[in-house]
Amino acid sequence: MNKELKDLYLKFEEKYFYQKEYLSSINQFLNSISNYYETLEDNNKLSIIESLLIPDRIITFKVPWTDDLGNKRVNIGYRVQHNNAIGVYKGGTRFVKDLNESVLKFLAFEQTFKNALTNLPLGGAKGGSDFNPLNKSDLEKKRFSQSYMIELHKYIGPNIDVPAGDLGVTYKNIAHMYGIYKRITNFHDASFTSKHISYGGSLLRPESTGYGISYITEKAYKLYNDESLENKTVVISGSGQVGINTAYKMRELNAKLIAMSSIYGVIYDENGIDVELVDKLNRENKNIKEYLKKHKGAKYFKDTKEIWNIKCDIAIPCATQYELDINDATKLVNNKVKLIVEGSNKPSTNEAIKYFYDNKIVLVPSKVANAGGVIVSNLEMEQNQTFKKWDSLTVDNKLKEIMYTTFNNLYQKSLKLEDKYNLEKAANILAFKYLYDAIKLQDL
Repeated sequence: MNKELKDLYLKFEEKYFYQKEYLSSINQFLNSISNYYETLEDNNKLSIIESLLIPDRIITFKVPWTDDLGNKRVNIGYRVQHNNAIGVYKGGTRFVKDLNESVLKFLAFEQTFKNALTNLPLGGAKGGSDFNPLNKSDLEKKRFSQSYMIELHKYIGPNIDVPAGDLGVTYKNIAHMYGIYKRITNFHDASFTSKHISYGGSLLRPESTGYGISYITEKAYKLYNDESLENKTVVISGSGQVGINTAYKMRELNAKLIAMSSIYGVIYDENGIDVELVDKLNRENKNIKEYLKKHKGAKYFKDTKEIWNIKCDIAIPCATQYELDINDATKLVNNKVKLIVEGSNKPSTNEAIKYFYDNKIVLVPSKVANAGGVIVSNLEMEQNQTFKKWDSLTVDNKLKEIMYTTFNNLYQKSLKLEDKYNLEKAANILAFKYLYDAIKLQDL
């Protein structure tokens, strides 16, 4: 890493030593732009980068609510508005136990770059609460969601910050948040995405991240291997909304899905995963091991890490951040994997990413691969603001076009850098250039 950038990182490390997720993200970014940084002819270039690393604002507030027994409870609510140099703040809202500022700063930072890479006029943000929706009644989740929005509404709006759904946030949660937002503000506007289709949501919004991952996979495999996805073996970790919709679309693109995982373990079915059954088990919160009752030739592994031991052409981690470490990367490379596509937000550790790169294995970074959600959120905002509603084919075609274009821009950048296997580096430099120019020109 360039000495000036290294000194900047050490400054952040000293100040935020307890925020490992945030530090890991900015360390990886600074490493990837080091050579490019030296080509910039600007006396203020270091201060512009420092400005980009620091969120514009971090909003923290208490969220009081009442449980079904009448007890008063309190959680912490957050919104990290990272950067709006390119457009309004945009990013998801998650309700997850132990959610903290470090995770949200890392996610908001990554979201800023993700949004820049799509060439859409969107800045980056992320928010949520340490509220755990598991084992909560519908009424408890409603009371919490409304209380969360009573405070958050002060900081959002169609021209300021447009939240969406994320982990732990369902259509019901969004409906309750948007409903109380309208009662407080008297506005029905594009201030929230991931809404239900009945009151302004877009078709394919739930499927969008998974579909986008699949289109990126198709494009990347074709460019690097000059082959279609037909009969290429695929494993997908995670069978929630992102993983399951990736599975459906990959099957539609004629890939052969042979393994999926959930919190309960891994199913390996060399004849091809029964996606509908996995989806049903997941929605009913049943152990994925139940799959064996219908498909007796399949295999079950309790340890979710076993999915990376399965020989495949393509691996798509869709479960959570940092789920794929150096040991998993070694197994995949030894089994001659050809493509890694990051479905969840930064599922690979920095060590794993470097190992793939050193072994010339193509890894599509999450800031590109899972951009489908924010792309269709932008399409939802466009429909809301023009009072239109598009059919699913129109939305799907627009999503596919933007995903293909985004990856093609990334690929061309990697060729210019003469480093076509380091897509993480190409993505960071490409997004950084957009953001750097916007910050510099506006003197932000």
